[in-house]
Amino acid sequence: MEVPRLDRALNSPTSPCEEVIKNLSLEAIQLCDRDGNKSQDSGIAEMEELPVPHNIKISNITCDSFKISWEMDSKSKDRITHYFIDLNKKENKNSNKFKHKDVPTKLVAKAVPLPMTVRGHWFLSPRTEYTVAVQTASKQVDGDYVVSEWSEIIEFCTADYSKVHLTQLLEKAEVIAGRMLKFSVFYRNQHKEYFDYIREHHGNAMQPSVKDNSGSHGSPISGKLEGIFFSCSTEFNTGKPPQDSPYGRYRFEIAAEKLFNPNTNLYFGDFYCMYTAYHYVILVLAPVGSPGDEFCKQRLPQLNSKDNKFLTCTEEDGVLVYHHAQDVILEVIYTDPVDLSLGTVAEITGHQLMSLSTANAKKDPSCKTCNISVGR
Repeated sequence: MEVPRLDRALNSPTSPCEEVIKNLSLEAIQLCDRDGNKSQDSGIAEMEELPVPHNIKISNITCDSFKISWEMDSKSKDRITHYFIDLNKKENKNSNKFKHKDVPTKLVAKAVPLPMTVRGHWFLSPRTEYTVAVQTASKQVDGDYVVSEWSEIIEFCTADYSKVHLTQLLEKAEVIAGRMLKFSVFYRNQHKEYFDYIREHHGNAMQPSVKDNSGSHGSPISGKLEGIFFSCSTEFNTGKPPQDSPYGRYRFEIAAEKLFNPNTNLYFGDFYCMYTAYHYVILVLAPVGSPGDEFCKQRLPQLNSKDNKFLTCTEEDGVLVYHHAQDVILEVIYTDPVDLSLGTVAEITGHQLMSLSTANAKKDPSCKTCNISVGR
């Protein structure tokens, strides 16, 4: 998508009835900083008295848009032709000081009725804190601008992916899921100390914990959903779980029907990769009516347990039969506690492949296979 240049942005027509800012400029130029200092070649005239925006309000926040409004004194209000919006990511005190800083975004819009919508995935990311300030401006006949002082600085945070965005991810994941393979157990690898701790301190029951921040930055389950991670992938030649794992040499195995049955709802949670050729799909299994089920019902697309591209539970001759997608790595989150007595714990014979761990792994924002046209 072509980003409009400043001169085109200022001169292109905009319907006064439209709320959406269609004329945005992302040029890395200094129109006027928040202290009122102008660059010598900015083409902005000496400041005359224009109303300064105040009482700024941000509303209708999504992962890649927001509405903004403010109040202004009526004096000289009719002279306003444009708004300058200074949008910046909020500085992170823990960020790497050697990392290249984000270029501040100066948005230019014709003066339209408030509130107006600012939308753009090329400069807004989900679940990200921003600061915003506003100027009013009046374009002169010679092309220069008279501008007001900057408003106060307001902070806000963009939202997570909505169900609409997750459905887009779901559809992209379906394309590469591949054929379905039969499996019979879910399994979870950990260190021996983990299982010892569960027996001693949690009465033999593995407890749900908050999901880490791995995967898509806009995923609504990261840092919020509580659950227990399981795998179900099998080796093509044996039909059994692989003997290698990045998470520990001890494995808990449980019959698939204990976690996935007609009393369980299945949800799509995420689709991502970590700068690798293979991709991960996160699914959520939640017992019907449980707190995890209520959380997912509001935020995630629900899948048909009998008919989807990733994980199915069907009945054949009175027996539940399970299949998983071959060409993606499934990470299954179960939202309720699981007692160790429902399965077995044993040491695996393979290696602990730490390079395959997805703990807090960041998604590759450049991958065309698993990204959608909103903030990453």
